[in-house]
Amino acid sequence: MTTLSYQGTTALITGASSGLGAEFARQWAERGADVVLVARRLDRLAALAAEVGGRYGVTATPVAADLARPGAGAALKEDLDARGIAVHTLINNAGFGSHGAFGEQDPAEISRMIQLNVGAVAELTRAFLPQLAADGRGALVTVASTAAYQPTPAMAVYGATKAFVLSLTEALAYETRASGLRVLAVSPGPVETEFFDVVGTRDAMVGRVAAPADVVDATRRALERRRTPPSVIAGLGNRLSAGAARLAPRRLALSVAGNALKA
Repeated sequence: MTTLSYQGTTALITGASSGLGAEFARQWAERGADVVLVARRLDRLAALAAEVGGRYGVTATPVAADLARPGAGAALKEDLDARGIAVHTLINNAGFGSHGAFGEQDPAEISRMIQLNVGAVAELTRAFLPQLAADGRGALVTVASTAAYQPTPAMAVYGATKAFVLSLTEALAYETRASGLRVLAVSPGPVETEFFDVVGTRDAMVGRVAAPADVVDATRRALERRRTPPSVIAGLGNRLSAGAARLAPRRLALSVAGNALKA
């Protein structure tokens, strides 16, 4: 397997306007990678691009896009091709969650969550994977969640979307194993970002809250191993709880999750 490259490569980071996405941008730029920053809020992207470009001397390209719109992934690939920007690392970070009984949630919001958390990840990954694998110097990273490891009552759709991306990414790690591309799903627990502001309650915050830098550090350490694992859970406590959920009877894991999430 090749060594993960930063210098002379470009990383595309979704959900880059704040939180984990902004931290991924800073850490990749600090190590010499050019970055393409994608989110809906162009003003925040432009400010971050100016920050990392000025501080680290890299090219930072802000791109405003609504990835919850079907076809946005292919459109983004066409846009970057037209600009002559080749992507070596794709970090699928964009996503959001909600809290409450499934039968009481807005159907439009459910559809938007599925399209962003699942559809956009699949579309972007399919659009860029041939290019990533052919080059083989960079990485494909998908931000999953500890919610992927058991059903999550009161966050039923969110947990299901993260189970999808965890499974997809692990499968792609196997499919691309001969390419040199490093493929990783990273599953954090609660992170101190805007995520819970969007969710609308702190009841969904189960476990120790991590700083974005902690999660990105864990991601880089996994990617920089001689043999990158297909997935990693960020944080010892999260690894223990996810492991327990996998070993416990399904009904027990469901009950524990439901009580923790105040379903």
